[in-house]
Parts: sequence; C-alpha cells; structure tokens
Amino acid sequence: MNLGGCSARNGVAVVTTAIPQLAPEAWRLWIVTTCQTARARLLALPTAATAEGGRCVYAILGLDTRNELRIAATTFPAGHAAYPALTPDLPEAQLFERVVYEQHGIFPEGHPWLKPVRTQRDYPFFAVEGDAVHEVAVGPVHAGIIEPGHFRFQCHGEQVLHLEIALGYQHRGASALLRVATPARRAVVAESLAGDTVIGHSWAYAQAIEGLAGVAVAHHAQQLRALALELERLANHVGDLGALAADIGYLPAAAYFGRLRGEFLNLLMELTGNRYGRSLVYPGGVCHAFTAALRARCGTKLAEAERDLKAIADLFFAESTVVTRLEQTGVVAKKVARQLGLVGPAARASNLLRDVRTDYPSGAYRFHYIPPVRLASGDVYARALLRVLEAQQALTFAAEQCRIVHRVEPGAPCESLAADRLVVSLIEGWRGEIVHVVRTDAYGAIDAYDVVDPSFHNWMGLAWACRGGQISDFPLCNKSFNLSYAGHDL
Repeated sequence: MNLGGCSARNGVAVVTTAIPQLAPEAWRLWIVTTCQTARARLLALPTAATAEGGRCVYAILGLDTRNELRIAATTFPAGHAAYPALTPDLPEAQLFERVVYEQHGIFPEGHPWLKPVRTQRDYPFFAVEGDAVHEVAVGPVHAGIIEPGHFRFQCHGEQVLHLEIALGYQHRGASALLRVATPARRAVVAESLAGDTVIGHSWAYAQAIEGLAGVAVAHHAQQLRALALELERLANHVGDLGALAADIGYLPAAAYFGRLRGEFLNLLMELTGNRYGRSLVYPGGVCHAFTAALRARCGTKLAEAERDLKAIADLFFAESTVVTRLEQTGVVAKKVARQLGLVGPAARASNLLRDVRTDYPSGAYRFHYIPPVRLASGDVYARALLRVLEAQQALTFAAEQCRIVHRVEPGAPCESLAADRLVVSLIEGWRGEIVHVVRTDAYGAIDAYDVVDPSFHNWMGLAWACRGGQISDFPLCNKSFNLSYAGHDL
C-alpha cells in the first residue's frame, strides 16, 4: 500500500525538499485517507514561514504499528488562507486547526467548533437552556497553587450536561522562544515547558537537536536519561494516586503515597542536583556522572520503593469503598478516546495502546522493551490502577538501568545543524506523547519550532469524562487526568 508523504523516523532529520508539497485539497484528502484507511493518527500540525511571506503547514502522521512517521505539506500564499477543514472527518484535528487559525489566520472552512485556544476575550461559551438547567463557573483563579484555567459546567441538578474548558492564561510564546533563543537559553526554555515534565521535554528537545546535528549519543548517557525519565514517571504517577486518595477522603493512603513521591523526587535530586531533574539532559549527552556510590544508593532506594508501593497500593485498592467510588466514574470509551486523539495513560486506560516507548522507541528503549499496559473500562478506576501497574514497570526498568549504567562520558557537541532539514522528536513522558518538530533554514539556523504536550490532546478527554456524571465527580476525573495548563498553553 502506497501511503504517500515522506517517510521519517523518530529523531532522524529529513531533507525538507523531500517532503511532498500538495495542493490544500489534496493535502487534506491525504491526511483523512491515511488516517481512516491505514490507521494513522495526527501527531502535529506545525507551520513555518515561506520565503514569499506565506505559511507552509506540515502534517505529521504516526503509523504506530509500523514505527513510522509520514509527512506532507501544503503552502498558503500571503493573503489567501483557507482550506476544507479536517475536523468533520477527523475529530482529533479539531484543536490543531483552531491553533493554526488563531495564530496564522489559515481558515478551516466547515470547522464545527472554531473557538479561541489561547485567548480569552469574548470567548463564546456553549450554553444549555431549559427548566432547572443552571451554569457553574470555576476559575480561572483556583485555590492553592495550581495554574489558571476556566471550567464552565452546564448542569441539571447535580448532573453535568456539558463541560467546556477555556485555557490559555499561561500562554508564554514558548515555541517562538525556542526558535529565537541562544542554544544555552533554548535548553532552559525546553525544560520549563511543563514544570513537572522536565526530563520529558528536555530529552525531546535534545533528541531533535541531535538529529539535526547528526550526533549519536553514547549508550550509557541514553540509559541515564531513561532512568531519569522513569523516576519522573514514578514521582508523578505516585503523586496522582495520593491526590486521588485525598479527594475521596482516604487520608492514610494519601499520606503514604505523598511520602513515596518524595522518595522519587529525592532520587532525582541525587541524580541531577534538582528535585525535578533540571540541568541533566543537554544535546549530545547528560551533565552529571553516575558514580558507583550513587548506583548503590539508587538500587537500595528503588528496592525499598518497590516494596512500599506494593503495600500502599494493596491498602488503597483493597478498600471496597475506594473501588466503588472510582469504578464507572468518568468513563471515556475506546471509540471516543480514538476520535479525540487521546494519548498516554488516559488513552491506555481506555484500551487504546499508544506508547512512544514501544511505538517509536529511541535511546535506551530500543534495547529494553517495556510491555505497554492497557485497561478496558476507561473510568477513574482504570486511570488509577494503570498508574500503579506502570509505576511497578518503571521501578523494574529503573532498577535494571541502575545495574548496567557505568561511566558516562561527556557527549559530543551539537554546534552545527544541517541545513534545510526537519526532524520530529517523540518521547513518552509520564502524561503521554511529547512531540517536538524543528526545521532549519538554508544556513542551518532553526526557523520553525513546534511543541505538542500530551495535555494538548487530553483536555477534551477530561471534558468528555465529566459529561453525564455528577458534578461532584469532577475532582476525581480531574485528578485522574492531571493535565498541564502550561503544557497546553505554551
């Protein structure tokens, strides 16, 4: 079957002239046909300026079962920017098309929900009318230190008829910063894209630059990156379990999970010098050594954590009141998850097997297979249990890396990037698929940079999970997704 487009691999740069340029209608038909007939999915829809002042839009499609990416582009001249929308035939494209329209004015004709993504002025909220129907507004300012976002519920009594989520309050122009900053500054921006996903985003950035520079990273450095990424996954998965326990009032489990999360953050501190893993990953390698003494301490701590996780998880899931509260709450069916383009644990809890570590493996994951976990019920219970199962896998993987990582040599510099190249870099962060797309110009300078955080895909999944449920279920649904505001707003 000829799939068309330019074939690409994770982290490997392709020559931009090898990417086919199609007319807008043909480009749209290629995307829809490939997704519907070859079970591809839309990973990113980045744009770049053309020399004539127009915009080039790239479609990055992922063929998960073939470990392959396909890319095709279309160009809109300045002053003429419209095409038939993808969304009516491909709902997962709805947010991508809204961003392209909002930021570049390229109009998707026939888009059914063309609302702002990162601006709030005059936002047209959907409203339900009828007897006893009322509206509940939450945010954008919330209690505590969480980030800003607005949630607008349409309710009948306690039942949620519709939830609309308006974000964008954290918009920082991060993609533009990554394009214009110096290399040293760029690394700092990359690890700040989502404050709890430092390793995931800094690795995706480094992998993209390494692909453009043609630099191969030493295997032991790749193993150390993977160890840090799994520690980041452990800290956040366990932290989410503690938050779920707190929201249903089961405080012993909340306290125990919270203490265990601290152990993983402390391990990251020992490994990188920072509890969130900052300044570890850079293009070409890693910044910290892995000594024999550190290896021994990590091994001991991970063994203790494995024992503690099992005991706390048994305590949590053995309570019938806990299971009853979580089961059949916030259900997202597999079909809906696929239509919305969900990724990461949210997708796998809905029986949708998507995991970059196995679909597009790179670094240490090319040599150490982690069997993906998936569950079928798509409810809060599945999203909680999946975190336990993935945390157990992460502990086994991290312990294995601890045993085999030895001396980590300094990496090769990535000072010179190849000209006229485009690279797609994918990393499976703890929330799911992280995508960085980078293009260089004729002089090897970065002239386009686009980031897709997993939260970008999954916020609509949270809105759907609340539909038809009780409004009191919202905190549980929200914690079970635990999405990033900053990662969405960028």
